Amino acid sequence: MTRKVIGIVMNGVTGRMGYRQHLVRSVLAIREQGGLPLDDGTVIWPDPILVGRSERKLKELADRHGLEHWTTNLDDALAHPLAEIYFDAQVTPAREKAIRTAISAGKHIYTEKPTAESLDAALELARLACEAGVCNGAVQDKLFLPGLLKLKRLIDSGFFGRILSVRGEFGYWVFEGDWQAAQRPSWNYRAEDGGGMILDMFPHWRYVLDGLFGEVRSVYAHTETHIPERVDEQGRTYAATADDAAYGVFELEGGITAQINSSWAVRVDRDELVEFQVDGTEGSAVAGLRNCRVQHRSLTPKPVWNPDLPVTESFRDQWQQVPDNGEFDNGFKIQWELFLKHVVTGSEYQWDLLEGAKGVQLAELGLRSAREGRRLDVPALEI
Repeated sequence: MTRKVIGIVMNGVTGRMGYRQHLVRSVLAIREQGGLPLDDGTVIWPDPILVGRSERKLKELADRHGLEHWTTNLDDALAHPLAEIYFDAQVTPAREKAIRTAISAGKHIYTEKPTAESLDAALELARLACEAGVCNGAVQDKLFLPGLLKLKRLIDSGFFGRILSVRGEFGYWVFEGDWQAAQRPSWNYRAEDGGGMILDMFPHWRYVLDGLFGEVRSVYAHTETHIPERVDEQGRTYAATADDAAYGVFELEGGITAQINSSWAVRVDRDELVEFQVDGTEGSAVAGLRNCRVQHRSLTPKPVWNPDLPVTESFRDQWQQVPDNGEFDNGFKIQWELFLKHVVTGSEYQWDLLEGAKGVQLAELGLRSAREGRRLDVPALEI
């Protein structure tokens, strides 16, 4: 067995997402399973090189997980002799400059989304990576969730017939921070710090819609800042300047209509925090993070509208659960493994920085649509 050690400069792992999903549940999980085996017997061994602003937090993480390499200097991290990949999970405003630096240093790029604050910047990063000849990818984790993998299985099998529409509901109540601590960092609610529901979630919806149903052709969006004041981590009241809810209608290729509501000011009456209902001529499905249930045309009941009588049937009992038929790994980890194989073997990898730029494009157009109150076309992108 040959071990291929590949150093990964991980920037932003002191944050919630960077730490839990990318460091612990992806990179360290790959190490815990003995590395990532290839067909030729080689085992990829990821070696994290932690970088961030807080020396105290970095040292604490390194000590907690027995990691050797950490620094507060990005240039030093990129110059490490093991460093081959740069990963970014920082706040969005800090991302572009760091990725540019990593590309200039000849490192492969893997990054959270949005990949930049503007479409022009996102396309420039994709172009620079292409010109430098480095492998590059953007995190598109929801495509690898068990519920959406089951949904993809249904689509590929032809279960739906002709797909008519997609309806998505996402979000939960994020506490204001006054009498109960908020579940999300305060910067999420300040536009000047890169916060906002559209900027956060429309890049997700772009790759979900594109990847499962068809390219997004147009967008109409309405935004709200439902909670105008919040309390930050230091107990200080601040003005929420970013949208905390977005209501979007998307036209997809093939005539499919998608509607997705996203809100940090909604109380959950769903089985999961995100659910997508897909309706087709032959059947329907409702998919969440883990589960997926279906109703085929042949088993569809015949509801009759009569507001004068109480409902006597349980509509949810009329659906069937899609079985797992296999084991599902962590979605972030699955994509990390695909990217590592891409870097080492040159295997096919479709979720590059151009795909990431499409998410920035939809967010940018969504914000513009909300400002102008009209539907906007989503043109094709190229670098």
